[in-house]
Parts: sequence; C-alpha cells; structure tokens
Amino acid sequence: MKARRTIASLAGMLIYVSMAAQTNVLTIDAGKKGIPIQDTMFGLFYEDINFAADGGLYAELIKNRSFEFNDPLAGWDIIGNVKVMGDGPFSNNPHYVRLGYPGHPSMLTAICNEGFFGIGVEAGHEYRISFWARNSGTRPAEQVSVHLCLPSTMGEDQSFCQNVVTVESPEWKRYEAVLKSPITAAKAEFRAVLVREHKANTPGQSVDMEHISLFPVETFNGDENGLRTDIAEAIKALEPGVFRFPGGCIVEGTNLETRYQWKNSVGPVENRPINKTRWSYTFPHRMFPDYYQSYGLGFYEYFRFAEEIGAEPLPVVSCGIACQFENEPHWHSDASIDELQPFVDDALDLIEFANGPVDSEWGRVRAEMGHPEPFNLKYIGIGNEQWGEGYPQRLEVFVKAIRAKHPEIGIIGSSGPYKDGEDFDYLWKEMRRLGVDLVDEHYYANEEFFINNAARYDTYPRTGPKVFAGEYACHGVDGRKWNHFNASLLEAAFMTGLERNADIVHMASYAPLLAHVEGWQWRPDMIWFDNLDVMLSCSYHVQKMYSTNCGTHSLSIVMDGENVTGQRGLYASAVRDEQKREYIIKVANLAEESQEISLQFKGLSRKETLDCPVTCTVLHSDDPYAENTLENPNAIVPVTSVIEPSSWYKNTFTSTIGPRTFAVYTISY
Repeated sequence: MKARRTIASLAGMLIYVSMAAQTNVLTIDAGKKGIPIQDTMFGLFYEDINFAADGGLYAELIKNRSFEFNDPLAGWDIIGNVKVMGDGPFSNNPHYVRLGYPGHPSMLTAICNEGFFGIGVEAGHEYRISFWARNSGTRPAEQVSVHLCLPSTMGEDQSFCQNVVTVESPEWKRYEAVLKSPITAAKAEFRAVLVREHKANTPGQSVDMEHISLFPVETFNGDENGLRTDIAEAIKALEPGVFRFPGGCIVEGTNLETRYQWKNSVGPVENRPINKTRWSYTFPHRMFPDYYQSYGLGFYEYFRFAEEIGAEPLPVVSCGIACQFENEPHWHSDASIDELQPFVDDALDLIEFANGPVDSEWGRVRAEMGHPEPFNLKYIGIGNEQWGEGYPQRLEVFVKAIRAKHPEIGIIGSSGPYKDGEDFDYLWKEMRRLGVDLVDEHYYANEEFFINNAARYDTYPRTGPKVFAGEYACHGVDGRKWNHFNASLLEAAFMTGLERNADIVHMASYAPLLAHVEGWQWRPDMIWFDNLDVMLSCSYHVQKMYSTNCGTHSLSIVMDGENVTGQRGLYASAVRDEQKREYIIKVANLAEESQEISLQFKGLSRKETLDCPVTCTVLHSDDPYAENTLENPNAIVPVTSVIEPSSWYKNTFTSTIGPRTFAVYTISY
C-alpha cells in the first residue's frame, strides 16, 4: 500500500511533463466586482506545543521560576543550605526557597537555573532579573549576587556578568537588577548566590526568594512581562487576519482538570497557577517531563498580542469534553449536561473580560491589568476536535447562552479531527442545525490530498455556516513528515481553492505555528527557533505570500473554461485589491518543467488598458525535499523581480513559470 501511495503521489506531479510546451491561457474576469474576501481570511493557529510559550514566544528565561513543578527544584541546582518552603506570599504559588548559612565561612549557598535548553543571551543586550524576597535571618541586611554564567567556558570566571541586590526588609518585596551581557551564548545559566563576608562566621544569614524571573529588557513592544522580539516580529510580518489561541488539544486537556483554564492565566503574573501541559507526556517517543505552562503568557497577553499585530482575537474554550483521543467513553471524562454551567459561565465571563465595561466584574480585571478599552472580541470557539453526539448536545447549551446574552459574537463549532467521513458529515449536519457561524475543519494530510483537493470548496453549500480551515499542513509520506519545499508547494496549490471560495471560506490557518528545535513533539511547523535564532520554513513563506497579498475581492480565473485546479499541473487564483488598486494572481506549477502562461484579463472597460510592469514573486527549489534550517535559514526564500511591459499584448500578460514553483503576480491598475 505504501508503494502505491508513493507512485500515485509522484504520478500526480509527473504526468504533466509532456504538456508543458503549450501556452496555458488563464482568463481573469475583471469585469465583475468579485467575491468579498474577509479581513480574517489568512490567519494564525497558535498552540502551546513544542515549547511555543515558555521557552519560546514568552520571553521568560527562567524555568520553574516559582518552584511549583511536581519537583519544586526541577530546572534548579542547589549548593549549600537551600530549603523549599510552602507558606509563600502568593496563594496559587505558595512555594519559595530559603537560602541560609551554609555551615562554614568558606562554603557557599546558591541556586542555579538551567533555563529552557539553556539560557540564550546576546552581546550588548540587557537582561532584567527580578524576584520577590525577604530577609528571614537575624542580620539587618543580606546581599544576593545574581549572575549569568557559562559553565563550559575556558576562561578564568564562569560568571560573565553580575549584580548585587541588598535585601533589608523582613516583609516580601519585589527586587530587580539589570545584567548586561558582554558575550553571546546559547546555553548560559543563571545563578543567585547568598553573599558571604570573607572568612566571617555569619550563622544568622537567611534570605527567602520567590518568583525568580529573567527577561530581556528589549521585548516585543517593550513589555516587562513580554514576548521574544524575533519570534513576535516574524509572526507580525505575516499580517495575520485572525489569531486563534491558546491551542487545540490543550483546551481539552487529557482530563478536565488539566484543560487550559483562561481564568488562571490572568491577574498578577506571580500568582497565576501553573499547569502541566499534556504535551509533556502525550507522545512516549518524545517526552519532556519538565514541560509546564506557567500561564505567564495568558489570555490578557494573547489579546494584547492580537491587537498589536492587527489580528482579530479568536479564543477557544472547553466545551466540557476532555480529549477523546486520550479517553475511552466509559472513563467519564466529560462534564454532564447538568454539570456544564461552570463551563458556559467561563465562556460568558471571557466575553466580558474582552469586551465588558470597566465596572463589570471581568472588565475590571482587564482594566486593572492595564487595558481599560475593550479588545472588541468578535468570535469565540467552543471545543476543539470533539466528535459524536455528546459534542453537539453540549455545544447547544453554549449556543443558546451566548446568543441570548451576546448575539453579536460569532460562534465557531467543529467538524471534528477528520477531513471527511461519517463523523465529519454528522457534525456538519449538527452545526447547521445549531446555527453556528463557522465550522472549524482540520486536515493534516499527505501529498495526494493536497494535490487533489484544490476544488474541495467549489461545491460546498453557499448557505449556512462558513468554513474556518483551522488546522492544515501537508504531512509527507514515506518518512518525509517535515518542512520540505515540496510539502509547502502543495499547500500553496491547495490554498488557491481557499481563496477562490472566499464566499464560504472566511478563515484559514496553517498549524502548528512554533517549535523549539530541541523541544518539539510535532512537526512540520511554520516557524522553528532555538535560544538565539529563528528559522522561517518554506510553509511560512507560502503563508506570507498569501496573507500579504490577500486582496479585497476574489475573481474568477479559468483555463479552458474551468477553475484551475490541477490541469497540466497548474493551480491558480485571482484577487483584486481595491485599496491598493492591484490585481494579484497566484499560480502554482507542480510540473517538472517550465510552463508558459498567459494571464488574459477580460471585462475591462474600454478606457482600461493593462500595459505596466508586473511584480513577480516566486518560491522555488530545484530539490523538492530541500528545507530551510537554522544553519541555513535562507536556503529557500521568495525572490521578487519586475517584468517589463513588453510582456503585454491586448490586456494579456505572458510569462514563463518555472518547474515546481509558486508565483505571485502583482499588476497595478
């Protein structure tokens, strides 16, 4: 069977070779206004998988900063007299460490943190260390020296920058200091040392430390509890229309106790309880036992980020059903209909948190966090990849409650984890019955699916719920489930069908978004990173070529009278951007040879003549299985050129598109 699939996939790409010599006329109907394209059309699906939050987008550099992991000292090494205490100042994070007299004047007491696969620092950059502390000893003041160190150095001193903090108060207070790194290092560590008086006998020494945090001073938009700049900037550059968060499966949880609970992720960051993410143990072949969610990157920060990158926020909440892949029905992992009210209240309270006035209960929380203005939430997702009768039964309770109190909010339901089949059909029927606004479809599929499904939405009913293509990616078969060029090219071909059907497809997002190269559980992913650098995959470039060239209206484009969905290896879509006054044509050539294409514009008024330079941006690789890497991040990148007007004849533009190439043609009018 595997051999047959391979032959079929290769055949789908190679049968067009003999036809490549002829000119392919693609006719664009510019005489009609076209189908409006939603501002949300191409967006982002974010999930805290692959260390996407802590150790990734969230700029915190200290692991287990509040000593609340199952092992309170996970991520920490201790030297000397260090005790974990449990009566700290923060009710949700009661643990802290007590650094005491080490027992001898020549000994030391210290704690050392390894960070997330090390701590990445850059030469000339500043880092803010902060912590809550109190002097718990008998001396009037104690000093704690804080260091960034490189244990593997051949230099005389492992510490390459340091500062000293004096702790005088017996009451809990927040302290901070700034460390400026003179070196670039991917795997530094942090140390806090109880300062001793040289050769003095000081048994009264004792300092308590809690919520020890280290951030770059320079974060995205300068927030102290902020985001890693390079990752955030790469996301912003996509100009996404919608930002879905906090994920998929983590919304469900392995059980309801481990689901993502948004109320735990807001308020003072030092008092947000942690959660052990399911991605620490879901895959036995890729386990990360120290993968927790600090909730430092919480719903307030997600809303802020969506606002800062110009995307509509799309939060997803639990429908009261835990992950069905992880639970047998008889395990009773679901909340019954009678037990559903707290889950419904969470959804209603979330809308109030996002949009409510400052004198409402949850609007006040938002305002106290620094954002009195509403976030103007327009959509909410209920559930993730549920299936069976239990999901629509519970969803109906949410729909009635939200429609009654917030009829202005669009509700997104789910067609389950599968791209077709009995469960898929049943859920679509139920989503129509319930009258949800959009249905979230997921398809992680092989090459054959993406080759053959550019026409997927051509025959969808035009009434009822719209489509949110919420999670998709080409997963290569035969050991090629990684970010190679060929997978991205097939995604580009498939996406022409999303754009052509903008009247039914209102949102689309590749998934997952982020992955740490040393901490991934799932691939392919759009953006990869380590502690210092970011790599943009070929799929990232395809997504950007769509999202930054989205246009305002989708136009008809046909070849031989039919939508361009694979004839002679070509796939195409066309849009008009009325604000920029541009026509934008996207063409994917899956054939092994170059092809001549003519873009023929019909329906233009007599006064209109297209005779101008054409901007052409292409993504191509001679090796279909080549990829970008952290070592060579620009191996495959879009290349833009300008084609002179001589290529025009009577409103027809003729050009050659290379083999295995995705091209975007931009024409001003």
